Amino acid sequence: MNDELDKLLCEKYPKIFSDRNASMMETCMCWGFEHNDGWYNIIDQLCANIQSHIKWKNKNSEVVPQVVATQVKEKFGGLRFYYNGGDDVVDGMVRMAESWAAYTCEQCGNVGSTRGGGWIRTLCDKHEEERQNRYKERT
Repeated sequence: MNDELDKLLCEKYPKIFSDRNASMMETCMCWGFEHNDGWYNIIDQLCANIQSHIKWKNKNSEVVPQVVATQVKEKFGGLRFYYNGGDDVVDGMVRMAESWAAYTCEQCGNVGSTRGGGWIRTLCDKHEEERQNRYKERT
């Protein structure tokens, strides 16, 4: 993800991304968000929902441990959001966000699908065509 969006997420959700600049001995977040910009809105909404849920639960005398992201990346064309803390509701939120990403172009955020051919990616038709053209140029 580009530096501007990375910074924006960390500023909006400082508790979730409190380890963003920690050492690689402590967290994989030291490498930042390991995916493209198209999934920004999914992660933004996920974090907003998580923080709202934790605040509401803790306000009502139920303690839900703060979610702290340990790694956010693309793997096999899908979003992976690894974290510590939370509860079963947070787990459901994360699984839903990961499901949405499987149908969202990682490049632009439009509707996409999982594409093979080397590195597995979730891309819209336009970005898949661009990827295929780049591949043809190299061969």
